[in-house]
Amino acid sequence: MKVLVTGAAGFVGRWLLPELVAANHEVLGTRLPGEAPPDFLPEATRRMVRWLPLDLREMDSVRSAVDEVPEAVIHLAAIASGAEARRDPGLAWDVNAGGTARLVDALGLLRQAGAGDPLLLLVSTAEVYGVTHPPRPRLESDALAPISPYASSKVGAEVAAMEAARRTGLRVVIARAFPHTGPGQTDRYVVPAFAHRLKAARRLGARVVRTGNLEPVRDFLDVRDVAAAYVALLARGRNGEAYNVASGVGRSLQSIFLRLAELLQVTAIPEVDPQLTRTADLPHLVGDAALLRSVTGWAPRISFDQTLEDVVHAQAD
Repeated sequence: MKVLVTGAAGFVGRWLLPELVAANHEVLGTRLPGEAPPDFLPEATRRMVRWLPLDLREMDSVRSAVDEVPEAVIHLAAIASGAEARRDPGLAWDVNAGGTARLVDALGLLRQAGAGDPLLLLVSTAEVYGVTHPPRPRLESDALAPISPYASSKVGAEVAAMEAARRTGLRVVIARAFPHTGPGQTDRYVVPAFAHRLKAARRLGARVVRTGNLEPVRDFLDVRDVAAAYVALLARGRNGEAYNVASGVGRSLQSIFLRLAELLQVTAIPEVDPQLTRTADLPHLVGDAALLRSVTGWAPRISFDQTLEDVVHAQAD
């Protein structure tokens, strides 16, 4: 299958592209115009991926990518950082919701012209669910109630995709990914940020480590398991359905911080810094992935301890 992966040069892309190549798909990866192809891929994978420029804010750029007539599109490209989305909510909406609207319109026109029948796997986020009282694992049938610019822009992306599906017959599958981490993630995100600060404390002999709020509970997956879930959904996801990509296990950020400190053999005292806290944070975000398991047979393979060890080892000391 010819698969177009938007945002392929990002964190998830580095693990998803090898999965697609291993599954014998023809892979087209997108990067921002003017950017060189990423150098993080193994040589064998690099030879099998053809790179295209894509700016989701420009309709001509979107149409040019779609003119490649992909049989499937995995739509990763987004403003994926909650902090970045809060700094410029309009940009988050333009890229995440508006960019998806442009993409699905172009794919729908491709289908209506009889040039193909592409499948769109839209990568959304579990943050679309918002806050649930009392806390419990989220189901795909739960109402969407975002409480951040990032999450609301992803709801917009889902709405745009399903509108295009109803209007043009475009096949759409939605993946609502719960938090994921792993080697190669930048320290703009919480797990590698903890590891980076703990390493700095060990190097400097400091005992106090600044953190954000450590009370939230999160359902963390390894990025490699998430990539495998996307490949499984590409093959077996049902048209018009949304799927939670989750482990079903909740961990407090405090427990993750303390486990990283153990792995790094650092005696550290976390100290909440108001500048590192989010103004509207979800206290509990855990998912039920029974639907994904039943439809695709997917299940997480990598233990959370292994994920943390790999994050630690991937960072420079």
